Amino acid sequence: MLSNQQADESSKLSDGVIEKTIGNIYKTTHKNTTDNELKIIKEKYTHIVRKTAHFTIYLILGLLVSALLKQYNLTTKQIIIYSILTCMMYSISDEIHQIFVNGRSGEIKDVLIDTCGSTVGILLIEKIIKHKDMK
Repeated sequence: MLSNQQADESSKLSDGVIEKTIGNIYKTTHKNTTDNELKIIKEKYTHIVRKTAHFTIYLILGLLVSALLKQYNLTTKQIIIYSILTCMMYSISDEIHQIFVNGRSGEIKDVLIDTCGSTVGILLIEKIIKHKDMK
């Protein structure tokens, strides 16, 4: 759904997140905040918010794919490898899809961020399960 948003829709979503979080914090700590200062804050944090969203969404995907593969008779190593490959392939297909969305582009760095996020999620769930099994 997010990947199918045109560039202006996607930007509005990111800007809204920044206004509701960072902007409100800044307004609270700096009482006489101008509209120009808020615009500078948006520009400063847009990239960070967008890339953090990539990382977080794929972290959740990694958790879910790994949990799904736990249902099969696979070794922990196989689960980790298949989960990472599945999430990476999904990210690649998502970035290819974005090439065809007005105002969007497919980015290799987004595939890397997505894959890192999913890998953290996969390793996190494996660590939690291993810790739970030790008790």
